[in-house]
Amino acid sequence: MPKILVIIPTYNESENILKLIPEILKFSDRENSFDILVIDDNSPDGTARLVEELQNPSVHILKREKKLGLGTAYVKGFKYAIENNYNYVFEMDADFSHDPKYIPDFISKISEGYDLVVGSRYIHGISVINWPIRRLILSYMANIYTRTVTGLKVKDTTAGYVCYRVSSLRQLNLDSIKSNGYSFQIEMKFKMYKMGFKISEIPIIFIDRRAGESKMSRKVVHEAYFMVWKLKLKSMFNKL
Repeated sequence: MPKILVIIPTYNESENILKLIPEILKFSDRENSFDILVIDDNSPDGTARLVEELQNPSVHILKREKKLGLGTAYVKGFKYAIENNYNYVFEMDADFSHDPKYIPDFISKISEGYDLVVGSRYIHGISVINWPIRRLILSYMANIYTRTVTGLKVKDTTAGYVCYRVSSLRQLNLDSIKSNGYSFQIEMKFKMYKMGFKISEIPIIFIDRRAGESKMSRKVVHEAYFMVWKLKLKSMFNKL
């Protein structure tokens, strides 16, 4: 039975986290065993305390002293998955924009032998609900830009709802990953692609957060813009 870890980075997600956890754990059955790792960046709203009070053996929490960013949170989570011998590991946002109902689709696809499965907003046109048109255009054009510069064969390069095979993550130098936000998502997919791992995409419908505030910022966008050229140049000199 595959051991599966769902990593959920949090910062001020008290309105969402207790609703999300049971929606994930309901997929634990005789065929798949799910655990959740919440990585909280010292949320002022008490997110970590709420998770701790659950006292659920399938829910683990890693508390950090300050807001350190999405990329470093996921790298911590990947290392946790490797050290604890999980088979698959998910990235998932806490705000329900990543609907847990797609989890079985990810498991079905990755069990076919893929190393990375991407929940894609753009594999069949555009599948995004409740985003302002400006943000939608920015995201869509960023993906075209990334694919053009890097040659990455993924429709949704900035997708944050993904599932990795842990044995494949073991082969990456996780300590070399320094990016955050959109750029982290691009960097991880690019590294998997350049390593020759098998990547697939499944269609999802992305719905903007139900509650709480978005973590999107101008800094995140700028980092992603320049990251693609760094990845391109590093790959040209075989320094991935």
